[in-house]
Amino acid sequence: MTGSDINTVGLISDIHANLPALEAVLADMPTVDAIVNAGDVVGYGPWPIECVERIQEAQCHSVLGNHDASLFEDLYFHESDKYAAEVLSPSQKEWLQALPHQLLLFDDRLRVVHGHPESHFQYTEESAFDVSLLDGESILVLGHTHKQAAKHVGDNQLIVNPGSVGQPRDGDPRAAYAVVDLNKVSVSLKRVVYDIDCYTQQLTKTPIPNDNARRLYVGE
Repeated sequence: MTGSDINTVGLISDIHANLPALEAVLADMPTVDAIVNAGDVVGYGPWPIECVERIQEAQCHSVLGNHDASLFEDLYFHESDKYAAEVLSPSQKEWLQALPHQLLLFDDRLRVVHGHPESHFQYTEESAFDVSLLDGESILVLGHTHKQAAKHVGDNQLIVNPGSVGQPRDGDPRAAYAVVDLNKVSVSLKRVVYDIDCYTQQLTKTPIPNDNARRLYVGE
């Protein structure tokens, strides 16, 4: 399937090593032509190995997130980043390190970054969604804030944050994702329930502090 043949695209971001949430999203997602991942496969959660494997199996078009990058830049944002660096296989770490900071996909119709077109560390809140962020593409996809949002800008262009699969921070604890239609330049924002108890139980089997477990139940 060529870039021009792609129409429906699933969007995910900020999985953060939360396997039950990722599996729930992939099971709930309608049939799409491609899946795009806006970064941060690892960090916070107890399943970095399994989540990298699942993203690879799903053949997601992926970019580098700040937690992904921390494994190679000695900038651990959380104890879980160090854990991921210790347990991931050399080939998995090589795969993460090779991820680009941005991708222009599907005949240049969709661009994906992690936080901002200029930096995967920079947050782009919904209030900052502006046509100036785009560079000719119809749809810009970004994550990092863990807050689901979408806005049409300019001449029928679209900015989408699909929200966080593994650690939502917008007051809704359900795993978040989105589906866009490239031809219509439209988006459907999605949420799905997952087993948070399974996550918290698995966390106790790792050296990762459980400081973020409570926030999963309230989406903060």
